[in-house]
Amino acid sequence: MNHAAHGWRAGIVLAVVLLMAGCGASNPRVITLQFWTVGQEGDAVTHLLPAFEKAHPDIHVSVQQIPLTAAHEKLLTAFAGGSLPDVTQIGNTWIAEFTALHALEPLQSYVAHSQVIREQDYFASAWATNVIDGTLYGIPWYVDTRLLFYRADLLRDAGFDAPPRDWAEWQRQMDAIRKCSHGTRWGALLPTNEYDQLLALALQEHAPLLRDGGRYGNFESAGFKRALAFYVGLFKRDDVPPVSDVQVSNPWQAFGRGEFVFYLSGPWNIGEFRKRLPASRQSEWSTAQLPGPGGPGDSVAYGSSLVILRGSKHKDAARKLIEYLSRPDVQVRFYELLGDLPARRSAWGSPVLEHDPKLRAFSAQLEHMRPAPQVPEWEQIVNMMQDVAARAIAGQLTIDEAAAQMDAQADTILAKRRWVLDRQLQSGSRQ
Repeated sequence: MNHAAHGWRAGIVLAVVLLMAGCGASNPRVITLQFWTVGQEGDAVTHLLPAFEKAHPDIHVSVQQIPLTAAHEKLLTAFAGGSLPDVTQIGNTWIAEFTALHALEPLQSYVAHSQVIREQDYFASAWATNVIDGTLYGIPWYVDTRLLFYRADLLRDAGFDAPPRDWAEWQRQMDAIRKCSHGTRWGALLPTNEYDQLLALALQEHAPLLRDGGRYGNFESAGFKRALAFYVGLFKRDDVPPVSDVQVSNPWQAFGRGEFVFYLSGPWNIGEFRKRLPASRQSEWSTAQLPGPGGPGDSVAYGSSLVILRGSKHKDAARKLIEYLSRPDVQVRFYELLGDLPARRSAWGSPVLEHDPKLRAFSAQLEHMRPAPQVPEWEQIVNMMQDVAARAIAGQLTIDEAAAQMDAQADTILAKRRWVLDRQLQSGSRQ
C-alpha cells in the first residue's frame, strides 16, 4: 500500500469517528428511571416496558421487584436512607402515611395538563384514595375490592335462584343452607383474622370510622355497632365457622367440595377458581355484589397507585412512564398478563373484560366502593379492630364492650396525630 492511499483511508476513518462523536453529543442523554414494584406486578410490567422504551429511547426503566411482605418496610427504610426510587407502586392505604412523610410529589398540576390521564375516567373511590387534604399524590394503577364468590348450584339446592341483595336475605340464605345440609355445610367462609369483611360491612353503614378529622375513633357509633352486631351474629348463629385463614389451608378446594357456599374475596380468585376447578364445574360458581343493610352495598376501595417520589431527579421521565402505564390499552394488556383490574372505566369496554360473566359483578362493585380513613395510622387501627372483633366472636366481649375497646385503643394509636395537628393549629393561630 502506498503512502497516499494510506493517508486517504486514515482521513476517512478520522472523519467517521468525528461524525459519530458529533452525533453522540447532539443526542439526548439516556437516563435510567428507577421503578419499584410490589409482588407479581414486577414480572408483568417487564412485558410492557419494551414498547415504552422504544417510544422514549432517551429513557431506560430499571425495575426492582419487592416482595409484598417486605414492601412497606423497604419503602420506609429507603426513605430514611434517602434511597427511594423515581417511581414506585404503592398500596392505596399507604398513601396517607408517605404523604405525611413528605415523600411524594404532588400531581394535581401535572394531571391538569395531561392529555392521557382524565379523572372522570377513573373509579371515583379509587381516585379519592390518592387525594390527601385536597391534593393528588398518586394515579390509580389497578383497582381491587371485595365481593361474594358463591356456589350457584348449592344456593339453588337451598331454594334460592339468585344471590342475596341485602343483609336480611343473606342471613335467610345461610340459615337455609345450614338447615338443608343438616349442618354439614357452612353458609360462608369469613376468616376471623381478616379485617376486609368487617371493614366492608362497616363502610356500608356510611358512619365515619374516625371522627374529628381523624383524631379519635368512632367505633361506638350506632352505624358501626350495627355492622359489628351483624358480623358477629353470623358466627353466633353457626352460619360461619370461627376459624382463621391458617386453619383453612386450601379454600379453593374447600369451596369446590362445597364446604361453604359464600366466600368474600377479591378479583385474583377468578383466576384461581378457573385454574383449580375443572372446566366441567365452572358453571357451578359465580360472583355477586356485596349485600348491604338495605340493598346492594358498598365495598372497600383497594388497589395500587403509581407515585413519583419527591426526591426524584427525573420527574418528567417519571410522568411519561405513569402516563404510558395509565393508557387504557396498556391497562387491558396488564389485566391479560396478571389479572389486575383496570382502574380506568374506558378499559372495561374491552371485549376481554366486558364479555366475561365472572367480572360483571366486579364492574358493578367498583362503582360502589368507599375508601378507608386516610390517616397514616390506619393499618394499625384496622388490625386492632379485627383483633377486638375476634374476641367478640369468641364470646369474650359484648358488642358494646368491643366497640368501646376499639375506640379506646384507636384513641391511643392516634395520640401522636392529635398532638401534631394541635401544634399545627396553634402555630397557625399565632401567625
